[in-house]
Amino acid sequence: MLSRVDPAIAPPARAFRRAQWRMLLATMLCYLFYYTGRQTMGFAIPGMEAELGLQKDQLGWLGTALLWMYALGQVINGNLADRLGGRRMMSFGAIVSCGLNWVVSAGMGFWSLLVPWSLNGYAQAMGWAPGCKLVSNWWSRDERGRTFGLLVFAAGLASVLSYVTSLLVIDVFQLDWRWIFRIPVLLMLMGGMAYYLIARDTPAQLGFEELDDAESELVAPSPTWVDSVWDRYRVVLSNWRILVTGLAIGFQNSARYGLLIWVPVHFLGTDYKQGGGRWISIVLPIGMAFGALCSGWISDRLFGGRRGMVISLFMLAASGAALGMYALPPGSPWGVVALFLCGFFAYPQAPFFALAPDLLGRRYAATGVGIINTFAYALAGLAEPFIGWMMERFPVRQSVTDSAGVTTEILMDNTAVVFPIVAGLCLASALVAQLIRR
Repeated sequence: MLSRVDPAIAPPARAFRRAQWRMLLATMLCYLFYYTGRQTMGFAIPGMEAELGLQKDQLGWLGTALLWMYALGQVINGNLADRLGGRRMMSFGAIVSCGLNWVVSAGMGFWSLLVPWSLNGYAQAMGWAPGCKLVSNWWSRDERGRTFGLLVFAAGLASVLSYVTSLLVIDVFQLDWRWIFRIPVLLMLMGGMAYYLIARDTPAQLGFEELDDAESELVAPSPTWVDSVWDRYRVVLSNWRILVTGLAIGFQNSARYGLLIWVPVHFLGTDYKQGGGRWISIVLPIGMAFGALCSGWISDRLFGGRRGMVISLFMLAASGAALGMYALPPGSPWGVVALFLCGFFAYPQAPFFALAPDLLGRRYAATGVGIINTFAYALAGLAEPFIGWMMERFPVRQSVTDSAGVTTEILMDNTAVVFPIVAGLCLASALVAQLIRR
């Protein structure tokens, strides 16, 4: 008779596997709520324009302030996460960001919006690099593309969630723009508290052995090495492949945020506003979520870790999709398909961030992710006011019919200009990514 193993005593490998997935899913869940604290601005812009009299270029600078403070936070918080771990930082950032969003909701002018929104950018920077550090501690190199793909998939779903909750606030509940910064962020608050209770920084904290997958750290410290803050910066910034990766993701993220911030403005400001058409904008982050998931899997399974090639192919396709979106007439049913493809191909961030531990090893993974993300948001911050300025600089004529049936032509901001700009940024990212070698 075969003996049966007591199910209460799980084999170590199975127990560790469950713990791996628990850490990954906890990080994904927490980051799923993070974007409710920073990607809702596009839905608030029309209300801000109407109530506060702000121009699109001014609102673009609000986006720039958040993105640049986020970039600064990546430089600092990625390094801190390599020393302190990701669990506390990610939880704390979610709680602080929730509070700062409520402060933004009380703003009455440009400066009273700019200051708390900038500080919110720094708080938001406590999420990504610390979360990537925790995940890289729990998963091996061979599974890194897939796990980072799942993590970026959660970020893509976070964009969907921020879009849906914002639309619920303004379209279903009929509340003004201030409530966009109050209701959705409560999810982030709960996610941050839950993450602190569930997550652990390393396998050793749950009694497991640390991973040793023959990774042979690509940057091994000497016997006299002092792992200081400046040592970690020196190692990362002396790796030219990391710098090339940063430049490529800078163009990619400029395209991504150009879409995320200005596509809602495009649909809220045209005839799409009628008949629930504003909900079409949700197609964009849905495409991004699935693009992130697929790009990570493809870089592992089909390209053997050649992540630069995957990035280039995705960004070339994104450039074509953006031009297709621009060429389509307003109201075309093909616009939904083109918008989905824009999102799908414009968000291959899993291969980007998997390059940090690939090139640096786990020891400097968070610092590497932080530096890469610094490039991403520094360049994205430059693009936002430029796109807003271009919309106002090249207006279009639009026929408007009043209640009496009288049709007049007025000049409208050319919100569709976002698509050719995004196409150019995607093309630049594709070309730079060709220089990346693992």
